Amino acid sequence: MKLKVFSSILTGAALLAACGPAPTPQQQAARQHEIACLSGTLGGALIGGAIGNQFGGGSGKTILTAAGAAAGGIEGQRFAC
Repeated sequence: MKLKVFSSILTGAALLAACGPAPTPQQQAARQHEIACLSGTLGGALIGGAIGNQFGGGSGKTILTAAGAAAGGIEGQRFAC
């Protein structure tokens, strides 16, 4: 039941979003820049977390994974933006 309601809400939101005005070229360029920054940040965090996960053990492994993800996210954002 909850899945049907959730699917209906998402479908309605998608249909309403399609009815909006077309974005201007400036808005479209800004949106593409935001997507590039976000993908760089997420990609860097994933790679950094994967590298950090290779080191340490126990709680140290968790700390290094988090630190690697944070550092990777910062560097990914700096590179992409």
